[in-house]
Parts: sequence; structure tokens; C-alpha cells
Amino acid sequence: MTANIEFSEKDQQAIKRAYSFADLSGYRWQQRWLIRAADLVFFLMISLIGRTIRFEVRGMTHLDKIRQDGQLEIQCFWHGSIFLATYYFRGRALIVMTSQSFDGEYIARFIQRFGYGAVRGSSTRGGIGALVEQIRLMKLGCPAGFAIDGPKGPRHVVKEGALLLAKKTGNPIVPFALTPKKCWTVKSWDRMQIPRPFTSVLIEIAAPISVSPQADETEIAAKRRELQNILDDLTKRGQNEYQFGRPKVSD
Repeated sequence: MTANIEFSEKDQQAIKRAYSFADLSGYRWQQRWLIRAADLVFFLMISLIGRTIRFEVRGMTHLDKIRQDGQLEIQCFWHGSIFLATYYFRGRALIVMTSQSFDGEYIARFIQRFGYGAVRGSSTRGGIGALVEQIRLMKLGCPAGFAIDGPKGPRHVVKEGALLLAKKTGNPIVPFALTPKKCWTVKSWDRMQIPRPFTSVLIEIAAPISVSPQADETEIAAKRRELQNILDDLTKRGQNEYQFGRPKVSD
């Protein structure tokens, strides 16, 4: 989070709420138990496997320059890479939108354990309110992350949330893709990838995309196509070079 910002009591509460576990009193006791259990299982699994992964990262200078310029990044990636993204970008205080659902709640909890913040909402439920809260938190100094085709797809189709956030805050979008050399693929809509222990993972970060504060629907649509093309290209390059090639892994 950005330093030297004076927070009102209301602002402090908003930040605390994003980085704290939500109250589960609205769920049945069985659901509360399952949320806590799933939270811990995913946290431990990501932690244990993540420690064994060898990462090759390209383009980190794009993220570094954004911070050096006094801006905050809006990271964008495919939902199927959430396992790897959660581990690698831990501790950066990114605010992520999670769905207002049973699944969304345990996801919010395990990402918070990795130092992320969470706002509840999605393109299908509570999305406008969550986006407004994300805009507010970014203006308070919190960077953002988007599983850009989530929470329910279609898979690998960019949605507009990150673009609207960029328009309202003036911060750039940073697309990236993660490609594991070896992984298990979950039979879910996003085909989530769980890396095999001790495998190698390529992370390629593209140059940032800016959206003007005056952007109209035509410009937003054009930026959406640009973001789609970049993520598609990163995905194909990673698959061609890393999954099907012989990667050189840096320390």
C-alpha cells in the first residue's frame, strides 16, 4: 500500500475489512465448518507446493516501474492460474474481487492468509458495489488483482472490471500469464492448473495498458480487445515455449 496517506476512521475500517476474515454468522454451521476447512486445505496445499516451484519471471521491470512512478498496478490473469498467481504474488497487498457465495468465501479466506485483500462481488452478483469498493481502496493506496475471466467464465474471455477500475483510478493494467511445465488440470469451467511439486513455471508479464479517464464505450471495447489479444498471446507463447519446449529456469 502507498505510504504517506492520511486515513479517516471510515477509510481505516474499509481497509481493515478487506484484509480481515468476514463474519460467517449468515451461514449454517455445516457451511461455516466447510468454509474454514476448505480455507486451510487450500492454504496449506498452495504453501507446500509453492515452496518447491522454480519460477522463471520475465517482464518484472514493468511492475517495478509502475511502483517507481508512484502508481499502483491492476494485475490481470486467467482464472485457471489462480493457484500459481496466489502463491507467487503473495504479500503485495493486492485487492481481489471474490464472489458472494460459499466458494467465494473460502477463496477470500485463503488468499487473505497470503496477504491479499478481498471485496465481495462478481459480474453476476454484487459486482457494481464491489467495483466501487475496489476503486475506493485503490484510491487509498491498495493495488488490485483480477482473475479477468472469473468467477464463472466463459473461460479465457476478458471482462470489463479491470478496465473500468483503470479508468476511474488512472492506474495501469498489467497482464501476465503463468505456464507450469507439469501440472494437474481440474475438471472445472476454468480448467484450473495445480502445479506438480518441484516443477518449473514461466511467468511472463506484459507492458502495462492505460485507460483514459474520459474513455467512452468505444474506447473501453478497444482496450478490452487489446487486453484479450495480449493475454491470448502470452498464453500461446508460454504453452509453445514452456510446456512443449525445454525451458531454461533461472534461480
